[in-house]
Amino acid sequence: MESNCLIRLKKIANIAILLGVAMFVSCKSDLETIQALTHKDDSPIESGFDVEVIYSQNARIQMILKAPRMDRFPADKNYIEMPEGISVIFYDSLMNITSTLTANYAINYLTDNLFEARNDVVVINEANEKLNTEQLIWDQKKGVIYSEKFVKITTADETLFGDGMDADERFTTWEIKNPRGTFSVETGQVSQDQPQPMQ
Repeated sequence: MESNCLIRLKKIANIAILLGVAMFVSCKSDLETIQALTHKDDSPIESGFDVEVIYSQNARIQMILKAPRMDRFPADKNYIEMPEGISVIFYDSLMNITSTLTANYAINYLTDNLFEARNDVVVINEANEKLNTEQLIWDQKKGVIYSEKFVKITTADETLFGDGMDADERFTTWEIKNPRGTFSVETGQVSQDQPQPMQ
């Protein structure tokens, strides 16, 4: 009789072990399914809200960037996205504001040192010249900004339009591609070497 009880206990123990293994495998399978459904390969590894970033070099502030949301993506992609827009203030070595930039979207490609602002991009320099465009690229290695999209530049006495532009990163000197609009032309004396109109 003892052997029958012992055999039954072994059977019950084996059944309990099998049920436990089955439940474990079932739970593991469910967890894997949940993780597969909720994990996206394009998900950020870090996210921040109401972010303020201060960029400095040699203990001098160069710019302050504010963004309602900032997402950092893995090293294989290596970029930071600001999907809800940005506001940036640039400073000179004396902490004077040299220019400002706002946009509804921005992305910083860290490996390439390229910063792209999109959608209602506005740049204003210390001469109060204003750039409006839908896309602006800042090449941090070369220290230039440029656009291949339609641009509008407004100065104190001119409104210029073009099909792109190039400028230094502070937007103090700039050149418009295919310029048109209202602008001033300096007049001067005709030199002796130039042909004179026939009378």
